[in-house]
Amino acid sequence: MILPESPTQVPDALAFSGARWNDEGLSVRAAVVTDTPIPEESTMTDAHLTRAEAIRSLSIPASLLPADGRFGSGPSRIRDAQLETLSSRYRSVVGTSHRQAPVKDIVARIRRGLAELFSLPAGYEVVLGNGGASAFWDIAALSLVERRSQHLVLGEFSSKFAAETTAAPHLEEPEIISSEPGSLPSPVASADVDAFAWPQNETSTGVMVPVWRPEGTTPEQLVLIDATSAAGGIAVDISATDAYYFSPQKAFASDGGLWLAVLSPAAIERAQRLESGADRWVPAFLSLTAAIDNSRKDQTLNTPAVVTAALMAEQIEWMLEQGGLDWADRRTRETSGMLHRWAEGRPELSSFVSEPAARSQVVTTIDVDEAIDATAITSVLRAHGVVDIEPYRKLGRNQLRIATFPAVPVEDVAALIAVLDHVLDSTAGA
Repeated sequence: MILPESPTQVPDALAFSGARWNDEGLSVRAAVVTDTPIPEESTMTDAHLTRAEAIRSLSIPASLLPADGRFGSGPSRIRDAQLETLSSRYRSVVGTSHRQAPVKDIVARIRRGLAELFSLPAGYEVVLGNGGASAFWDIAALSLVERRSQHLVLGEFSSKFAAETTAAPHLEEPEIISSEPGSLPSPVASADVDAFAWPQNETSTGVMVPVWRPEGTTPEQLVLIDATSAAGGIAVDISATDAYYFSPQKAFASDGGLWLAVLSPAAIERAQRLESGADRWVPAFLSLTAAIDNSRKDQTLNTPAVVTAALMAEQIEWMLEQGGLDWADRRTRETSGMLHRWAEGRPELSSFVSEPAARSQVVTTIDVDEAIDATAITSVLRAHGVVDIEPYRKLGRNQLRIATFPAVPVEDVAALIAVLDHVLDSTAGA
């Protein structure tokens, strides 16, 4: 377990839960990051306020605005074509039994489409259930972590799974490798854990983490990758994972309510073994083996969000028509690269993630100089229909956070940059 040597080394905007400092240092059950930001006193001067007021009162020419102003990191934009199918293709499906062919066909299309999109190795299966990726943390703590796990904690969402395994009474204290928000930690081979867990993309900070099996690991040690905001937008070698899990409301341009996971034969075997043991009770709703069994029948344990599933099936098939994951990876590299290059070219801006290789392809985080109120920028853009580019609320930075999922075209990103240039340039003398 990697711990800071003193209170001053606790990562910015992160605090240790269940820990106390004493004369001998840190006493803690496990290094679990909470989401409580450290409040800072306002440093707004008259000049700051004057420019903020000028920004908020600015009128942006309609000719500059993107065709679609939705740039949220989740829920993300849903393409018009997907929405149109709800009132045509699915009019007679929504509101019908999820145990009958029309709804089961949607689930089958999702499973087939993801298998093709990710080029699944032999024996890997697509499994889905209700509750979102947050529910899958509970499922993994019950059915995939046997005794002890290792977690990379680099932001809000990676800290949540670590908190789950820390609190689980049937598991030992996890190993925690943490880093400052915006930086990239790496897993460390350890014979004392049976699962390694980290996000491929930390949505709160815009850090992208490589997916690989740590050197020195054994086949009995599972690799669990939270791909909530990465799946479908960033290339991945699925064979390097045992559970690659995510939600529909990011790159798959759908709504919330479901979790999906690509599971290896080793993960399936472990879930079956752990859940069949007498020493671990697993609620039916959180049973991974129940989800596996139902998914093989192209259904879920209980009633799914049918509209969410339909939107996702449409998006997967659209992505495959465009060229699959290779196409999606190229598009997000291009659009996020446009934003990073633009930020580097403006003196008022800087990339929050300093290491270029760690900068996310799907969630770009840009720090704004303290002389400019970023909330004024996001406010005036929202008033003009350009929405959801605020920073992650608990990070507490003067920042823009812009999603570039596959449904976001190059033209809209270029227009967004033009709008932001207009806002900054027009108020520079205020």
